[in-house]
Amino acid sequence: MTSSARPLLNRRLAEFGTTIFAEMSALALHTGAINLGQGFPDTDGPEEVREAAVRALRDGRGNQYPPGPGVPELRTAVAAHQLRRYGLSYDPDTEVLVTAGATEAIAASLLALLEPGDEVIALEPYYDSYAASIAMAGGTRVPVTLRPDGDGFTLDLDELRAAVTDRTRLLLINTPHNPTGTVLTRAELAAVAELAVERDLLVVTDEVYEHLVFDDAEHVPLASFPGMRERTVTISSSGKTFSFTGWKVGWITAAPPLVAAVRSAKQFLTYVSAGPFQYAVAEALALPESYFTGFRDDMRAKRDLLAAGLAEAGFRVFRPAGTYFVTTDIRPLGETDGLAFCRALPERAGVVAVPNAVFYDHREAGAPFVRFAFCKRTEVLQEAAKRLAAL
Repeated sequence: MTSSARPLLNRRLAEFGTTIFAEMSALALHTGAINLGQGFPDTDGPEEVREAAVRALRDGRGNQYPPGPGVPELRTAVAAHQLRRYGLSYDPDTEVLVTAGATEAIAASLLALLEPGDEVIALEPYYDSYAASIAMAGGTRVPVTLRPDGDGFTLDLDELRAAVTDRTRLLLINTPHNPTGTVLTRAELAAVAELAVERDLLVVTDEVYEHLVFDDAEHVPLASFPGMRERTVTISSSGKTFSFTGWKVGWITAAPPLVAAVRSAKQFLTYVSAGPFQYAVAEALALPESYFTGFRDDMRAKRDLLAAGLAEAGFRVFRPAGTYFVTTDIRPLGETDGLAFCRALPERAGVVAVPNAVFYDHREAGAPFVRFAFCKRTEVLQEAAKRLAAL
């Protein structure tokens, strides 16, 4: 053990301890509470996709190192998905890169594209890996806060424009947005695109919830707007869409110079991963449209079930237009500290949630907000609503 007084953890990561998801999941295990904190389903995805993974294992496909950019079948399937759904044409060989989930895609993109001191604008609240990845790259994060507005949260485009400086290198955009459930509109995305082109900014978009949009909302990739394809790294993954979060199969689509840059960083992170699962995800992306429609309809029904239960329990509920999370305001319950509320909730009501404050740089702005996941079996959500009614 070193005798130096110097801290072991480098200063860039000093602010990041154990993630809130680990803390709350451990609390759920300890108390036996229903875990609506961490965003993972409690059932597996399509049986045919699982069997495709088994078949790949048995056939010896992917059991050794797969190609660095990803297996050709998956890269081709990703390109076909982008063309079929959004009219975006990508070359599977030069414009698609497979990653160890979206988390690695985000980290590799920021490590590749940022120099120390570069500013990154991100929509606050943001998933905790964003802040850590920016820090590891030596960048400076500049939050632009989504604020409560009626039943949801909205982006102030004037605030976004004002946040751009001569040091801004990159916009990190997440839509559908975790944790608020906001789905940016065409008009909002057009304004973001116009700003990026005007100020010559790179953009990284996290679109992992692209297939989970509800009601009148629609998901439109930022890369589809004029001037954006050559400056946008689009990130998605299989975990949220197919309910195999443990497989960690993600990807980026981008112009060749951007893919080459991200690949340079990615190859020194995991190098490669999830060989047999890549073949299975290639088959998953080719599932008929009925799968995606059924998946979305099922999640919408679960959203409505949990949202109604939370409202009846006394929470102010922000109805999400996308993702599988519901953000609530605890102030109608006489509470103001979301972190303390979530730490006490398993004992009070037998349910685990996540405090949104951990997703904010401005902790006070997120203090009264708490997030619940509804990607669970219907009977689990019904029981959770019943327990929360005791509040």
